Amino acid sequence: MGEKFDTGVENTWCPGCGNFGILNAVKKALEATGKEKHEIVLVSGIGQAAKLPHYVDVNVFNGLHGRALPAAAAIKMANPSLTVVVTSGDGDIYGEGGNHFLHNIRRNVDIALFVHDNQVYGLTKGQASPTSNVGWPGSLQRAGVISEPFPPLAVAMALGCGFVARGFAGDPDFTADLMLQAIRFPGFAFVDILQPCVTFNKKNTYSWYGKMAYKLPPDHDVTNRGKAFELALEWEERIPLGVLYRKERPTFGEMHPQIPGPPLSDRDTPEETVRGLLRRRLTAAG
Repeated sequence: MGEKFDTGVENTWCPGCGNFGILNAVKKALEATGKEKHEIVLVSGIGQAAKLPHYVDVNVFNGLHGRALPAAAAIKMANPSLTVVVTSGDGDIYGEGGNHFLHNIRRNVDIALFVHDNQVYGLTKGQASPTSNVGWPGSLQRAGVISEPFPPLAVAMALGCGFVARGFAGDPDFTADLMLQAIRFPGFAFVDILQPCVTFNKKNTYSWYGKMAYKLPPDHDVTNRGKAFELALEWEERIPLGVLYRKERPTFGEMHPQIPGPPLSDRDTPEETVRGLLRRRLTAAG
């Protein structure tokens, strides 16, 4: 599956990069939705992970570094019929875009967020990211990282995110299923994806994750927020994979007072109205 969305664009990731597994999972998940290409929008920011939309034949929007989520939220609000997915890296989403991560969870915008979490800035050659472990020697932190890592799943749980999950780039079929569930979830759905960086992160490798990660059992209660929060804090010795938590609540689009009536994408805007706005803008800038 997934061939439907191939672009044929030359890929520039390093051989063995975990992004390849995530790309395969994204294409499988999108094909499983049954949606046509024009019904899907992939949004990203800046970074190696943010190149993924270039390799998927759907609508694409590349935002500024850390600004993928507000662009995605605006797209969804303007045209709610679209399936909007953000796929970007841990630095882009948790670092530069950390404030947008927090507040779009609060708003519960109906979008799916897939974060390639390789615990390093790969595009700029190996600096520590918000999720790098204490002591990890990045290209700039030669004495090792001294700050505690940002805990994305725990933060999402604390803010009441309705769908919280973790996947693994080394298991694209499993990760594709999590992505499909996230896309179909009505509200903000978040999947953090463990992604080995074979060039710059020599600690968090495929074999390291193979020893630490485990799949949640089928009888895990996804409605138990307390247990899910405990699981979100597990790391190093045990790293849970799967859906930690799921609970629906009204979305931002359902609650926003300015949204009634046809979506913005279906409303006619007379040309003279636009010209009037531009004239007033130019006059004010004066």
